Amino acid sequence: MPDEITLRPVTADDLDLFEREFSGPEGWGPHAWFGFQSTADLRRRFAENGLLGPDGGLLSVAEGDVTVGRVKWFPGSWGPADLTNWSLAIGLVPSARGRGTGTRAQRLLAEYLFDHTRADRLQAWTDRANLAEQRALEKAGFVREGVLRSAVWRDGQWNDAVLFSLLRAERPGGAPRGTAR
Repeated sequence: MPDEITLRPVTADDLDLFEREFSGPEGWGPHAWFGFQSTADLRRRFAENGLLGPDGGLLSVAEGDVTVGRVKWFPGSWGPADLTNWSLAIGLVPSARGRGTGTRAQRLLAEYLFDHTRADRLQAWTDRANLAEQRALEKAGFVREGVLRSAVWRDGQWNDAVLFSLLRAERPGGAPRGTAR
């Protein structure tokens, strides 16, 4: 069982870690590697607003005092352009996977967003073959909604994704606050 999991604003040292750990397919894993990407935009946004703004954000996932990944949220909508939900994503360093860290980090991010935004719906999706992330989302309180066929281009082909959501009224435990342990 990992140490206490917390979310916190990204630091410059975290950006260095993200560049090292998420620079190639080994760091992202087989279901989230979409090719090499520049980190210049991430560093520019960090300098501008610390990666926290009205259009989404990125927080570091810490296990004790060690950064082990990141969670982010960005606008998502179904229907009119009024923002009514956030889409969530997570990236953990390989050594932090498979121990419940992702479940707790995603639960904490959901609590944070329900506490500090007006969103009524949070959503996340993952590769249809990524059973570990599907279990993590379900354990974090998300409900599987269905399969998005041929939704993601990766590895030279279209891949299916599984969509999950969590509504404010379904928030685990009613209205919990604090740190997941």
